[in-house]
Amino acid sequence: MTVLHVHGAVDSAGQPLSFTIEHGRFRRFGASVPADAGAGAGEGIDLRGYTVLPALVDGHIHLDKSFVGDHWHPHQPVASLRERLAQEKRALAAAAPMDVRAEALMRQIAALGTVAVRCHVDVDATTGLHNLHAVQQAHARCADLLDIQYVAFPQAGVMSCAGTAAVLQQALAEGVEVVGGIDPLGLDGDVQGQLDLLFDLADRHGARIDVHLHEPGEQGLAQLLQVCARTEAAGLQGRVAVSHAYALGEVPLARAQQVGEALARAQVAIMTNAPGDRPFPPVAALHAQGVRLFSGNDNIRDSWWPYGNGDLLQRAMLIGYRSGFYTDAELQLALDMVTTHAAAVLGLPAYGLQEGAPATFVAVRADHGPAAVAGVPADRISMRHGRWILPPRTA
Repeated sequence: MTVLHVHGAVDSAGQPLSFTIEHGRFRRFGASVPADAGAGAGEGIDLRGYTVLPALVDGHIHLDKSFVGDHWHPHQPVASLRERLAQEKRALAAAAPMDVRAEALMRQIAALGTVAVRCHVDVDATTGLHNLHAVQQAHARCADLLDIQYVAFPQAGVMSCAGTAAVLQQALAEGVEVVGGIDPLGLDGDVQGQLDLLFDLADRHGARIDVHLHEPGEQGLAQLLQVCARTEAAGLQGRVAVSHAYALGEVPLARAQQVGEALARAQVAIMTNAPGDRPFPPVAALHAQGVRLFSGNDNIRDSWWPYGNGDLLQRAMLIGYRSGFYTDAELQLALDMVTTHAAAVLGLPAYGLQEGAPATFVAVRADHGPAAVAGVPADRISMRHGRWILPPRTA
């Protein structure tokens, strides 16, 4: 099939939407596009009752950690971060092969409408690039379902874990697009050293940066300001993200907004998944300042927590629920965080519902985008690059 006429749907704002797909690309958007509007003969698909959205994009996921595809692993409480890291290594060593579990999770999230992810993969001197290669092996078996942007994530520390710097360099040399960091002071105890290394690697390899930041209060804010200053000095505006940034939710709003000014100026994006047991950044206030907020599922059924199925609409709902979002505009912001905002942070080319772009979208049975966030409908249809992933019953 080279021509497909889609009609009867609505867009995220609830306005009538029809379009044509030719040779895997979007053509002729409008409230009502006749089947003979220059596209020639083709099949018609009636999507009455559905809202067509830009495809879901997970801005932060750990495909190497999940137990999806394996039996249930009961959560094991620990007393410290270092204990958690050790417990995780033991659990993963006893689990099903990493590539099997990673593939199971990839297929699960693709079946929910996700077409691209930013995957943080653990690297350190003992693990080397094993996790990266395992996830890549899994992805090779289902590359038609989703795109993966890899982050070399030094979870055990950068400066405090001997040999990790060399592994980060090796990962980037193999084509990894994002260099990761973690708690420059709280875990590494060397803010200048870690940031010097990350920004130098990014400069030499043309890489993006994504730093896990769990540090509390003013200590965490100080790291955010350092990242902003480094980003502007290196000319990396729009290419740096900080994940979690709990500190922004642990201080008075006015103080968070002071740091928000620096984040907006440096174009440093903030990822939050609205975790259930921690304060998190004030999404609406920072967005109003021009800070780009995006989201992802983070950990899904692994050693860190037992929750999650990979559904990004559910994640958007949780962000809205925990943020006290009620208006349609607020719910739309939560949706943007798992669609257009996440796509922008990843730098996805030709993304979205636009003329000439690859025909990639998700349609949900809902009145509009905000209703989809509030209700998390299970009835979905999705297409990637003109190929049905979840076809309608008539396709």
